[in-house]
Amino acid sequence: MSALISRLKRPIILAMLVAIPLLYAPIAKFSDNHALLINASPSLPNWAFWLDKNFTPSRGALIFFEPPRSELLINHFGAKPQIFGKRILGMPGDRVRHDGKNVFINNRLVARTKPRTRKGAALTKGPVGIIPGGCYYVGTSHKHGFDSRYGEIGFICAPRIIGTGRAIL
Repeated sequence: MSALISRLKRPIILAMLVAIPLLYAPIAKFSDNHALLINASPSLPNWAFWLDKNFTPSRGALIFFEPPRSELLINHFGAKPQIFGKRILGMPGDRVRHDGKNVFINNRLVARTKPRTRKGAALTKGPVGIIPGGCYYVGTSHKHGFDSRYGEIGFICAPRIIGTGRAIL
């Protein structure tokens, strides 16, 4: 048995040396377009997500994006906030309107606004009207979610989107 192992050791090592470079390219390509994200926000129910950077936005899809810069965001999340994850509630061409605290997309209630953040900062209502091409109305069911219902986030357009996500834990 030890003679067999001794004879196979060299071919196995050589096969591994050939296989490593062949496997590296697909793994590198895969990691260029995918990532594991850990959620630090209570606005999403899961704490780990698989990110696919080759995204195709669709209603209900979870997207991750770079939040717009604003004084309110800096005060609440720091100068370099983590990426945000929200569901697409409104697609290009949909109509957004506010009626008091209620937010409607195509006459369907999707969210309620509040006047202030948990830290007491004033919030402005988000955009209304037709969602432009390449942009999305994003949100979460969490009552303290910081999303498109507020002007500080607004519509999220394609250049800000990093990819779509899938909850894994």
